[in-house]
Amino acid sequence: MLAKELISQTILPLRTSDTANIALNWMDELRVSHLPIVNNEAFLGLISEKDIYDMENPEEPLGNFRLSQSRPYVFSSQHLFDVIRVMASMELTLVPVLDEQENYLGCITQTQLIRHFARASSFDQPGAIIVLEMNVTDYSLHEISRIVESNDAKIMSCCTRTFDESTKIEVTLKLNKLDISAVIQTFHRYEYYISASFSEEDNYDELIKERFDSLMQYLNV
Repeated sequence: MLAKELISQTILPLRTSDTANIALNWMDELRVSHLPIVNNEAFLGLISEKDIYDMENPEEPLGNFRLSQSRPYVFSSQHLFDVIRVMASMELTLVPVLDEQENYLGCITQTQLIRHFARASSFDQPGAIIVLEMNVTDYSLHEISRIVESNDAKIMSCCTRTFDESTKIEVTLKLNKLDISAVIQTFHRYEYYISASFSEEDNYDELIKERFDSLMQYLNV
């Protein structure tokens, strides 16, 4: 998934002639804390709620103010993971998308990103979850996949998490099966440590589906 495929059609950029009060009203309506500012097609930067609250006269044109953000953006050809990295590292509610000439094309909102990531990670599909913990040096997705597939199951998504000042890695697997007892037994036989598992007996899948539906309903408000 590339950035250009996630561009929002509902967020219009601000112009330098717009006032801070206009920006604040748009933020409230769109439920974001940042908005892009452009001059014709040239991307100038983002304005945030904090920028506006620090202004002495919010009725002056935005072109008169210095922006606090360091002009964050992604190119239209960059991957979804680059969008997530920029948004998370700078705590943004949206990320501007530019073409190769650095002209503004649109933006990707946090809401869109959450919705797409939830669906891309198969959170809305039936299946059980297994959480493994191991040393980083022992991590092999190939071997983990072989163990899962030897029990007629498939990995629908895989997330990893490392820990500060630790050599451990946590691997969360979403499988396409509800009954994972055989998979768990095989992991134990290969001496994998399972820190948690959620199967049909726990009604975990129904809980995840319910929470996913609630999240989608909230994002569509």
